[in-house]
Amino acid sequence: MPFGIYIHIPYCLSKCRYCDFHSCGGSSGVSDAYIDAVVSHLKKFAPAQPDTVYFGGGTPSLMTPSQLCKIIDTVQPLSSAEITLEANPETLTLAKLQGFRTAGANRLSIGVQTAFEDSLKTLGRPHTTTQSRNAFRMAHQAGFDNISGDIMLALPNYTSQEFDLTLALMQQEGASHISSYLLKIEPGTPFYRNSPANLPDEDTAADFYLYAVERLAAAGYQQYEISNFSLPQKESKHNLLYWNCNDYLGIGPAAHSCMNNVRYAFGRDTQSFIQSTSPWEITGNCTAEDYIMLQLRLNTGLDLAKLKEQFGVCFSRSQLAFLQQCQQHNLLHFKDNIIQLTPEGMLIQNSILIELLG
Repeated sequence: MPFGIYIHIPYCLSKCRYCDFHSCGGSSGVSDAYIDAVVSHLKKFAPAQPDTVYFGGGTPSLMTPSQLCKIIDTVQPLSSAEITLEANPETLTLAKLQGFRTAGANRLSIGVQTAFEDSLKTLGRPHTTTQSRNAFRMAHQAGFDNISGDIMLALPNYTSQEFDLTLALMQQEGASHISSYLLKIEPGTPFYRNSPANLPDEDTAADFYLYAVERLAAAGYQQYEISNFSLPQKESKHNLLYWNCNDYLGIGPAAHSCMNNVRYAFGRDTQSFIQSTSPWEITGNCTAEDYIMLQLRLNTGLDLAKLKEQFGVCFSRSQLAFLQQCQQHNLLHFKDNIIQLTPEGMLIQNSILIELLG
């Protein structure tokens, strides 16, 4: 069974106005004390050499190459492992990217979000479109050939032209993978306390999502998950571990793990993590409901035979009838015991799950 490790780096130059991830703004780098804490926890909890390693944040590209190397050397991933580093354009130089590549990172995820300068300012992103373009060019020059980029949809004053220009930037600069997702206003964020003007309504946001799916497919990026699209053989192996309910270990404040169908999490306190006073607590089990939800995120869909084999669960006559109704409304395809949501169904996946499992 494949196994992955997630490393959370909770430091950012500045906190974006929409972000609800655990991170600390106003950071110009990552403290060695934090890296030492990550190494210590890895030695304590990591059960095996991983097939994938993912550095998320925060802004992992605030690390130095030597800090990244120290963690990867501790992890000792398999020689074939996919090692992803999330990176923000404003933090990158050619020398730094060359150092990351030498340290062992072989996949980048660049936080572009949009090619419109006004939108970047509204979001609180500290980079420019030129920096995004240069980030891809330097990454290729440094030896990265597997590069993902983020596109955020339905921003204030959003238009299809904004999406088209952002996609064009990534396609021209050689992105092999694109994560494209709707802006979501989360509690506790500056956008939640002071909502930006001219946000698209739900129906318009849905139209932007469906437009993105269509345009990405036309550009050669096939949808394999609700928000993820890739060129052939360039899917995120690490994220597929989550959606296929494989084991993964999360290290860092607010990081989550699932090992042998048991879920764990660290507390949301960076200093406590550094001091090793933040407990690694059991938060529950991975259930059949989790499996159904995660599998329906994928374009490969939910295999009812595997659901029965792994969890002993079979859908009732009324559940099957509901699925047939969804199929009639073009929300899913149901054939040969496989349930696959359409893009229209993915938009309302939560509502479908409530009806199906409620």
